Amino acid sequence: MRNLNLTSQRQAVYDIVRNSHDHPTAAEVMNRLVEQGHNLAYGTVYNSLRYLTDKQMIRELKLGEAASRYDARLDDHQHILCDVCGAVDEVMTHVPEEWMNTVAEETGYTISHAHVVFGGVCPACKNKTVN
Repeated sequence: MRNLNLTSQRQAVYDIVRNSHDHPTAAEVMNRLVEQGHNLAYGTVYNSLRYLTDKQMIRELKLGEAASRYDARLDDHQHILCDVCGAVDEVMTHVPEEWMNTVAEETGYTISHAHVVFGGVCPACKNKTVN
C-alpha cells in the first residue's frame, strides 16, 4: 500500500481529475475547483498534481501540447488527439507485441511499456467541415 498523505486539497484535485473524462490541464483543474467553490492557490494545485502523479494515483500526459494533461485512468491504454480542437480521447487498443519487438530490435532497448498517441480529426470537427 502506498504511504499517502491526502490532504483535503489533494483530495479535491484528485476528485476533479478522477471525474473528468477530457484529460484536463492544470489550468482546467483549477477552473473546475473554483466552479465547485474551492479557493486553492495555483501552486497548491500544481503541487497536488505532482504529488498524485508521484504516488501513481494519476498519470501526467505529455501529448505534444504546451500544457500537460492529467488522467486518473491507470490501466494500459493509448490516446488520440484531435488536430483541430485539441480534444483528447482514450484508445483501448493495445500496442501490438510485434511493434514492441521491432522497436527493441531497432533501438537495442528492453521495452517495458509503450504509450502511443494517435492524431487525427474528431467526429465533431469532421462534421463541422462537412456541413
